[in-house]
Amino acid sequence: MNRRDVLKSLTLLPAAGSAFPIQSFASVDGTTLPFNPSDKPMPDLHRDAFVMDGHTHVMSRELLLKTDIGQRYADGTVDLPRAKEGGVDAMFFSVYTPENYYPGRFETKNTFRVVNLALDQIKKNNAMIELALTASDIERINKKGKMAAFLDLEGGYDLHGDLDLLRTLYKLGLRSMQLTAHSTTNAFIDACNDVYTWGGINDHGKAVIKEMNDLGMVINVAHASNDAIIQSVAASRHPVIYSHGGFHKIVDHPRCITDEAAKAIAAKGGVIGVHFGSLFNNPKYWAWQKPNNPIKVQPDPQPKTPRILNSQITTQTIKDVDEEFARELPFTFNGTIPDEYWMHVDQLAKVIDYGVKLVGEDHIALGSDLDGGPELPREIKDISDFPQITMAMQKLGYKDQRIRKILGLNWLRVIRQVTEGK
Repeated sequence: MNRRDVLKSLTLLPAAGSAFPIQSFASVDGTTLPFNPSDKPMPDLHRDAFVMDGHTHVMSRELLLKTDIGQRYADGTVDLPRAKEGGVDAMFFSVYTPENYYPGRFETKNTFRVVNLALDQIKKNNAMIELALTASDIERINKKGKMAAFLDLEGGYDLHGDLDLLRTLYKLGLRSMQLTAHSTTNAFIDACNDVYTWGGINDHGKAVIKEMNDLGMVINVAHASNDAIIQSVAASRHPVIYSHGGFHKIVDHPRCITDEAAKAIAAKGGVIGVHFGSLFNNPKYWAWQKPNNPIKVQPDPQPKTPRILNSQITTQTIKDVDEEFARELPFTFNGTIPDEYWMHVDQLAKVIDYGVKLVGEDHIALGSDLDGGPELPREIKDISDFPQITMAMQKLGYKDQRIRKILGLNWLRVIRQVTEGK
């Protein structure tokens, strides 16, 4: 399944149209301010707080389109100049290996390509960003006025879960990894919207978790099935994160976390990152497009091994896959949404509030999935609009310390616990 098919299984793309016409931004007191890229509102609290995004897509376009994340793009939603304008101090640099590379078993090669490129791009843009391996690194880098990149792998790694490859990725600087192969069940853990093969995780999945615990790597259970999340939390000695998603009680999409799983993560000290997309957060949008959403969960009959690991005949080379994949870049939603279904940032804040009331303010954070395809709220055009989240939380009456935790301190805490044992 290629990236386009995956996106179609997550959301119906309405009739093609131009990117969202952002014309104004709501201020805290409800007045509107004219859109001016050089003069966007930023509360003092946002400017002073530590701000970290738990899931930002990078390196796919840099790899295939030969671009530089240090330059301002005319499209997409993420580059370093705009991240700086948005007051972002650190991000989970989510390097991505999509389903396109799985049939030909190119997933390991692509994983190493994107990790290596991420390191090269960070080095190239050293004036703006540095690699962080620990929470202390993040703080040290921020003191120099730079952003910190904390490498997180989404998809790929190795569909069989080779521990030697995991150790090698750790030595390269990878400090966080999503267990599932993006939206695909692999040889050791079930994905939430794919074939449930293991009833959660199997013994090798537990071995992967133990190795990540021993190394001091953050375990990311986003895209995992409900049983897999709960079992992974139980198997881990350290807190576990769910980097990006919504809540199932708000939108009953399989990618949204159940209250049961969210409470399990929080009980272990973990953190849940709230996704920015309408699909996972806006019930009206979900109801509007759900009849045409082809997503299926737990197909029948169940195979004895994950379908992705069954013999697949393909004549594609990795160059062929690259060319096919490049046509889908950047991963940004460019459809049109009728006004009644287009989510405002206030609705996103209400989802955050649901999480806070469910598991407490110490376990909720932000996981935007920018440049990963979400249908962004009206007030958010790209990463430079991060202050809109702070303003929306202020309108809810949140006190400064709660907002600071959600903006980034909760991510920093769990990274410290896992990478430094503190």
